Amino acid sequence: MEAIAALPKNAQGKIDLSGSQYLHRVHFVVMSSGVETSLTVLRILGMTKTADKIIVALDVPSSNEALALVDQLRDQISFFKIGLQLYTAEGPEIVRTVLATGSKVWLDLKLYDIPNTVAGAVKSASHLGVHMLTIHLSGGSEMIRAATDARANDIVILGVTVLTSATEQTLREIGIADNVADQVLRLARLGTQAGIDGLVASPHEIKTLRGEFGDKIKIAVQGIRPSWAEPGDQKRFMTPREAIEAGADYIGIGRPITADRNPREALERILEELSLRS
Repeated sequence: MEAIAALPKNAQGKIDLSGSQYLHRVHFVVMSSGVETSLTVLRILGMTKTADKIIVALDVPSSNEALALVDQLRDQISFFKIGLQLYTAEGPEIVRTVLATGSKVWLDLKLYDIPNTVAGAVKSASHLGVHMLTIHLSGGSEMIRAATDARANDIVILGVTVLTSATEQTLREIGIADNVADQVLRLARLGTQAGIDGLVASPHEIKTLRGEFGDKIKIAVQGIRPSWAEPGDQKRFMTPREAIEAGADYIGIGRPITADRNPREALERILEELSLRS
């Protein structure tokens, strides 16, 4: 059992962990009438700062599988990502159902169409109540501005630069001569000038983007693989700890958790790994 010294107290003299840096589970000992009582405090006064950064990708084919994952994990983290596979299979109802659990939703549709169509989709997503929505910055400034002008209900518009599965060869195949880093920065500048709220990028671009834009934007990274997981089709990836230490606001993690035989234990391992930060 790990001892915790000098727990903060509020004005009434009660223990207050609302600003604590401790992770999702805190162990401490209370002395009462000479009896030592061990208590486990789960998610006291909301999520911890570190756990709030983790977004689990519900990259599964059905609502039953998605909701089973939400049920297993929502007492550890509060944010889930719904992408094209699940949204195509289940439609906006799956978004409503996940939101009804008290969880937040990142709707990762990577919108890329004519400006009017993208604006309509952003309005629909805003009315659904999702917290974040992605668009492809390759759509150009007119499309991006149509998206940012259409946002409502505090929805956060995240711009996708270069997919984490892409390589220099991928760019050459679609006629782009620049390297990945230059293309990421070009699209990021285009997006911020058109009013996006944040960027989706590879973890390896975090420092460059922070250097360019500071804290004016949010950075959500995918291509996250714990030290014990296989990289899969991700070409530019980091561990969760490396990404957070580099300055990511949010880290999206999918298969290392959702494809594990025990998703809850996999998430627990990631949280424990992050708790070892010095």
